[in-house]
Amino acid sequence: MKIAVDAFGGDNAPLEVIKGAVDAKKEYGVEILLTGNENVIRSVAAENNIDIIGVEIEHTEEIFDMHDQPTDIVRSKKNTSLGLALQLVAQGKADAFVSAGSTGAVVAGATFIVKRIKGVKRPALGTVLPSRTKRFILMDCGANAECRPEMLQQFGIMASLYMQNVEGVENPEVGLLNIGTEDTKGTPLQLEAYKLLKESPVNFVGNIESREMPAGICDCIIADGFTGNIALKLYEGVAMNLMKLIKGVFTTNFKTKISYLLAKKQMKGLKKFADYGDIGGAPLLGVQKPVIKAHGGSNAKAIKNAIRQAKLCVENDVVNKISADLSSIKLTKTEE
Repeated sequence: MKIAVDAFGGDNAPLEVIKGAVDAKKEYGVEILLTGNENVIRSVAAENNIDIIGVEIEHTEEIFDMHDQPTDIVRSKKNTSLGLALQLVAQGKADAFVSAGSTGAVVAGATFIVKRIKGVKRPALGTVLPSRTKRFILMDCGANAECRPEMLQQFGIMASLYMQNVEGVENPEVGLLNIGTEDTKGTPLQLEAYKLLKESPVNFVGNIESREMPAGICDCIIADGFTGNIALKLYEGVAMNLMKLIKGVFTTNFKTKISYLLAKKQMKGLKKFADYGDIGGAPLLGVQKPVIKAHGGSNAKAIKNAIRQAKLCVENDVVNKISADLSSIKLTKTEE
């Protein structure tokens, strides 16, 4: 199995990407194909004593800048490290793709270069998040600001299959993010999506409110990309500031510092549980090959785990399972 990795995507590229890719190769036994400036990759590896023997490199000197327009990835920026990796996956020279680069470019490139699964209205980003009891996937997280009901139906099916095959959740529970739990709540989008999800081959548990997300009320939370992105960033922001508040409490005085030492092991466990690096990245579901968008600030551990996600998607044939499930139901036909 070969994973194409954009060596120059993300804030800590190429060093952390190279380290994470090499660690993944050793731990998971996958072949790695790095895309980017070969001279720079080899130089950085040598300077940091990283053994890249056996790592394949596809050379290109261009880099997709975060200020570039996302759609440029299929036009003027198709030969960047990000664009080249996507092309190699589309051509069958790699089995999956990982990048910590521009989210917009990854979505646009995967949609138009790797291409959608037949019948998929729009690919969607799913972010796996921690809760008090378990991890869950929130989907869509920003790929589609405006959605139609049948798109949310597809998101539910794709999210359920991902959690089952990659996260190992048996019969994942699927909930629709809404302003109330009653089936009469929401805009016409949520009202119709509720009906479609209820008829879908998923374990649909109905509407859920955003305040229920941290409790781990279900395994998959479905939303349009606009709502999902707001929920995601609020969730991350609250978690980040809560950790800072807790740290402030423990550093107030000598007694609280002693208390921290007594609870240090538990605090490390809490911090680790909320660490996105342990999860890896966000899968873009609905395209013909596994595509994982790692966090822009990914370190080597996050890159390694993003590659693990890609590997599990390939091994468990997630793409074909999504295709089979979507083709087995009659979806509402609307104009693209």
